[in-house]
Order: sequence, then structure tokens, then C-alpha cells
Amino acid sequence: MVAHLISLKLLLLANGLRRNVWQAVGLGIATLYGFGLVTACAVGLAALRFADAATAETALVLGGSALVAVWALAPIAVAGVDLTLDPARFAPYPIPRGQLLAGHALAALIGVPGLCTALVLAATTLTWTRGLAPFAASVAGAALALGLCVVVSRLVASLASELAASRRFRDGSSLVLLVPLVLLAPLVSLALPALSDVAALGGAAEVLVWTPLGAAFSAPADAAQGLGATAAAKLAIAAASLALAAWAWSGTLGRALVRPSSGGRARAARGGRDGLGLFALVPATAAGAVAARSLVYWVRDPRYGGGLIVVPLLPVVLYAASLGQDGGGGPLAGPFALSGPLVAFVLAWSISADVSYDSTAFAGHLAAGVRGRDDRWGRALALLAFGLPVTLVVTAVPFAVAGEWATFPAVLGLAVGVLLSGTGLSSVVSARYAVAVPLPGESPFKKPAGNMGLTMAVQCGGMVLLCVLAAPEVALTVLALATGEPAYGWASLAVGTVLGAALLAGGAALGGRVLDARGPELYASLVRVA
Repeated sequence: MVAHLISLKLLLLANGLRRNVWQAVGLGIATLYGFGLVTACAVGLAALRFADAATAETALVLGGSALVAVWALAPIAVAGVDLTLDPARFAPYPIPRGQLLAGHALAALIGVPGLCTALVLAATTLTWTRGLAPFAASVAGAALALGLCVVVSRLVASLASELAASRRFRDGSSLVLLVPLVLLAPLVSLALPALSDVAALGGAAEVLVWTPLGAAFSAPADAAQGLGATAAAKLAIAAASLALAAWAWSGTLGRALVRPSSGGRARAARGGRDGLGLFALVPATAAGAVAARSLVYWVRDPRYGGGLIVVPLLPVVLYAASLGQDGGGGPLAGPFALSGPLVAFVLAWSISADVSYDSTAFAGHLAAGVRGRDDRWGRALALLAFGLPVTLVVTAVPFAVAGEWATFPAVLGLAVGVLLSGTGLSSVVSARYAVAVPLPGESPFKKPAGNMGLTMAVQCGGMVLLCVLAAPEVALTVLALATGEPAYGWASLAVGTVLGAALLAGGAALGGRVLDARGPELYASLVRVA
């Protein structure tokens, strides 16, 4: 049965290559790249043969730990993509679980990543050709590390398989993957000093050698230094980790065979009176109902979450950018001080395509006879319910880090003004224009079809207009920062609050009238875009 599962994986791979020539081209490119990387690693590992045992141990432990971590996290990134040997598909057949485990484990090595990993781990033995004991320990460690990579990967994939049937999980995992992409530049800039610190690298390796990630890679170094008992203890840690992961994988595989995922389960209604959830927390008015529905969208629709996930990351990026500036001045000298206004801008402009996100479901608003004013206020209040507290907190963070609050009122006034004015402007824009956005149920990262020229014009024009509307707060904030006069700061806070509230009310009223006058035409535009 193990051989049959391996042949089945090879057959599925061959059939895929025959059906799609570009898949064959991609596999060829990946193979060339992979084996080039393997060659480079093999040369480096052979060169470590002439380094002292401590240096070789540090390099192997850090690199090997990263390799095991990548194998463990990879199924989350590609959950639901490769289900050719999905365990649930074998539920009707009386296959012994042990054979199924062995077959799946070996089949996981079929492909460029698995083959390259096996070759790199085999090449680690080149570093320890210094004697019989370290070489034997390196062979055992490489085998345990390869088994741990595969088994942990399959365990994580089994745990994620049921969740992968849920569109919310797939989109949520995609949003999570956005985090390292957004933080890539600041993480690299902050990590470079640490990577150049040999002592810090050695300290990290000293911790990893006693964990499942690095124990198998450290044992040969101990054997080379005559510490046979320590090497045996680390190999025992690696073996126990592999056994524990295999036991857990066997359990999840057994559950998948007995209860295959149905792709969805009924859930009892929870929250609020009579299971109304958020609708029980808002006034029983049309605007309240729209606000509750919008808040549900903010929580459950990944297209909204794609914008929200950037909000807590933006101050981190700006802080890293501020650290890279010359001239001193602390955290308030760079763009980090403007985290609040920029977050307010992102939040306010996020509802400029609110009706477009509704798509054809906007017909429900028209059929129910919801007044445009109630629709505009409901959507705006839903955003402000969490947007205003978030803006206040993010604005205060740079000043709390610096311990200086003199110019805080000025920047807070700018942030509040941008949030309120931008929400009012977005209320008009989303009522007037239907722009191309990902459709309901699609990935938030999908490039939408439609009139991209109109979309870009609306987005760019609206952003410029928002800058004009917030010009008074901008001028007062600049004066406060330049002169240090508290009066300008308090004036910015007052103007931002009063003028922003007035523009919000005006935008909601104007957007409501536009929606009442052009509701059917807007719906027709949404149908064309969809």
C-alpha cells in the first residue's frame, strides 16, 4: 500500500504536467533553482568541515531550525491548495492507518521542496566527516530532522484541512500572510544589526540546541567534542519530538477517516437578545440596522479586513522609517509622529467603495426603501464606532514612546479632522460612483475586472480633495510643530473636531440625497461591474 500511494502521487504529478505545459515549465524552473540552491548549500556545508566545531554547530543549528520552521508553517500558507492525497478521500477504504501514514509521509517528499530538503540534510554529513562518532551522529540527526520536517508538515496540514474548507479561513490566512510582507522592510532594517552580532547568533543557537528545532543539528558537534552523553540526549529529544508529532498526526488522520470534513457545520445563533447579535446593540432604526450590518461586514468580510490589518502595522513601519533618519530628535522627529493622521486617512477612505462592496446585494436597500440619509449615517457610524478609538490610541503611541506631549493636541486635531472629514467625503463618493472591487466571496487580493481608469480617477481625485478639506488642520499642526506654541495645537484640535464633524454631517446629507436620486442608476452600475 505504501508503494501504491507513492505511485499514485507520481501519477497525479505526471498527469498534471501533461495537461498544462506551463506547469511543466514552472516545474523545470523550480527544479533548476532548487538544485542550484542545493549545490550552494552543499559547498557551504563542505567548507564548514574545516571550521571549528562551535562555529559549525551555530551555523547548522540556525539554518536547520529555520528549515524545520518553514516546513511547519508552509501548510498554513498553502492550505487547501494540494489535496491530491487528502486523507478524507481514503475514508471508504479499509487501509491500515500505519501504512497510510507511511505512504503520506514518503509521498510528501515527492517534489522539488522535498527532494531538495533531503539532499541538503544529507549534505550536512559533509561537515562532520571528522571521525566516526560525529559522522554517525550527523547521519542520525539528518534522518530525524527529515522525518520531523515531513511529519510536522503533515500534522499541520491535517489540522488545517477542515479549516481550509472554509472560505473565511482561506482568506484569513491570506491576510495573515500580508503581515510579514508589510513588515519586511522594517524587519530587515532592525534585524541587520543583530545578524552582524556573532554573540547574539551564538546565544540564539544555544537556546535552539535543546528544542525540537535544533537538537538534531547540534548532536554531531557534541560528538565531535567527545560529549557522547550530551549528543545522545539531543538525539533523544529529536526522536521524542518526531514520535510525538507522529502520534498527533495519527490522531488527526484517524479523525479525518472517521469524520470527513463536510465543509461546514450548523452553528447555533449566539449573542444578544433572541440571537440578534450586533443588531441587539444598536437602536431599532434604519440607520442602526445599517450600522449593525456594516459592523458584521467589517468582522466577517475579508475584503474589509485587508484594510484593517494594515492599521496596526503602519505605526511599526513608520517607526522603523524614523529610526533610519539622521539628525536625532527622537521618535517625534520622523514620520512616526504622524501615525495617527495616516491611520485616520486609511480608515476614512476605506468606505469610499462601501456600496461597491455590496455589489448586487445593494438591491436589498432599494427594495426595503431605506432612505439615503439613514444608509449614509449607518455606514459612517459603523466605521467611527471602532475607527475613532483606534485613531486616538495610534495617535498617542508616538508621544507615549517619546514621553513628550506638548504637540499631542495638534496631531490629534489633525487625525480627528482627517477621520471625520474623510468619512463624510467617502459617504459622497461611494454613493456616486461604482468602482471595480473584488466581488463578494472572492479573495481580497484578486485584481478586479472593470473600468480601472474610473476607479483610479475616483481614488486619486478623492484623496486630493480630502487633503484640501483637511488643509486648516494641516496648517495649524505645521504651525504648532514649527513654533512650539500650545495655542496652535489646541486650535488644531478644536478645528479638527468642529470642522470635521460639520463636514461629516454635510457629507452624510449630500451622500444621502445622491443615493435617493441615483439609487437605481447606481445599482445598474454595480450590476455592470459585477
